[in-house]
Amino acid sequence: MAASIAYRRIYEEASSQDGQRILVDRVWPRGMRKEDAHLDEWLRDVAPSTGLRRWYGHDPDRFAEFRRRYLAELRDAEHREAAGHLRELAAHDRLTLLTATKDPEHSQAAVLAEWLARKGER
Repeated sequence: MAASIAYRRIYEEASSQDGQRILVDRVWPRGMRKEDAHLDEWLRDVAPSTGLRRWYGHDPDRFAEFRRRYLAELRDAEHREAAGHLRELAAHDRLTLLTATKDPEHSQAAVLAEWLARKGER
């Protein structure tokens, strides 16, 4: 299991404590140059589907339902390989999951961090 799984905005300064920095958004963050992102990987296939992302619209009132639907998506064929890869990374390294959303507490990064922590407890 990873020493830690954190999540935060990609626009924040990179830290030596980040471990592997994984972008978990489907689209590239606005205004962010690739060389400034300091990414180890962009894992867009683990991000919510476009339909789910648009339905959610980062509305905190919809977060519980977004979380339920997103966790279901992580089990589907489209997401399964990327989700497995992320679990493998979390089993061996410290991870920081990055997102461009203004409210990372109500984002797929938060859902993924919780999901990965639960998987590591088994």
